[in-house]
Amino acid sequence: MRVWSRGHVARTAARNRWRTYRIRCSDRGSATVWTVGAIAVLCVVFGAVLAMGQAVVVRHRAAGAADLAALAAADHWADGGTAACAQADRVARAQRARLARCAVEGEISDVTAASGAGPFAVEVRSRAGPARPQEPAPRPPAPPAAAP
Repeated sequence: MRVWSRGHVARTAARNRWRTYRIRCSDRGSATVWTVGAIAVLCVVFGAVLAMGQAVVVRHRAAGAADLAALAAADHWADGGTAACAQADRVARAQRARLARCAVEGEISDVTAASGAGPFAVEVRSRAGPARPQEPAPRPPAPPAAAP
């Protein structure tokens, strides 16, 4: 049987206290916490970028549908306002949008197309028709006649 001296017991107790302190106060495992935090931040940023991309796509889809529907309504103005708006509605649906408003006055059509749902819902207005005739430029005054 081995007998331990007081010095040995004191050194062993001090060593055990130091190990307990090191374990309790160490940085072990902190890299895991930082990694999880960084991944969470990256996921939030990635989600925001995806949401902005979706908003841009919906906006462009509505703008394209509104432009094409306005052109279709302006092309069929002679058939009457109802027939022209029905044609505009068909064109808007083919573009995966819906016609929110349609008005035909003479040869000019005014169309509003909507696309998307929820926070990404957007409406775009478009007008189409013939260009207005330009007024002729004023003629410069004639030079004065020469005296004889």
